[in-house]
Amino acid sequence: ESDRAIAARLRQAFPDDSILSEETVSDPARTARRRVWIVDPMDGTKEFTRGIPEFGVSIALAVEGDPAVGVVLNPVADVAVWASAGHGTYRDGTRVEISRCPSLERAVVIASRTEISRDRFAPYDGWFREIRPVGSIAWKLACIACAEGDLNISFAPKNEWDVCAGDILVREAGGIYTAFDGSTRVYNQADPLIEEFMAAGPPQLVQAFCQRENARSRGA
Repeated sequence: ESDRAIAARLRQAFPDDSILSEETVSDPARTARRRVWIVDPMDGTKEFTRGIPEFGVSIALAVEGDPAVGVVLNPVADVAVWASAGHGTYRDGTRVEISRCPSLERAVVIASRTEISRDRFAPYDGWFREIRPVGSIAWKLACIACAEGDLNISFAPKNEWDVCAGDILVREAGGIYTAFDGSTRVYNQADPLIEEFMAAGPPQLVQAFCQRENARSRGA
């Protein structure tokens, strides 16, 4: 129902745009379109079913592959975080910026409960001040944009609808969202799956983590 409601509003307002949604069969023709709305009407289903208020509605507009507009709404917390390219990130109307944490050793990492429970962070013992479980990648990226956590690190595959809105929230708040090799996502791909491990946060922290992680992976 949420998906249908969102699609109806978007089609009414922007009839020439395409839509890529988790809950709708994708139209292959969308990849040839300049503008595509990328929608997840419910990111964080596990948290929703467990009554944990860490899920959200994620809506983004990608223009020629770059996020141009994004919003993540957490309906239980009654918090909306939105951004548009070149105009900053706002939480309920107040402009926000990413954390100013100066080092990995002082950083609070917000991460998936599942990844934490599966010991994905075991190799990084002692790297950070804290690893804090938070649900929904869309909500995690919104939290990073609002400085409610210093870094997000994820080792699980994601889809474009999970992260496109959060990507621009982080970017417009002064941060970056990159793969561990430093590459960024070009959105509206034929295959929306993002298999790369990803990190979000202040540029210096993300880069410091990626450099240290790449050295660890090489056995340096």
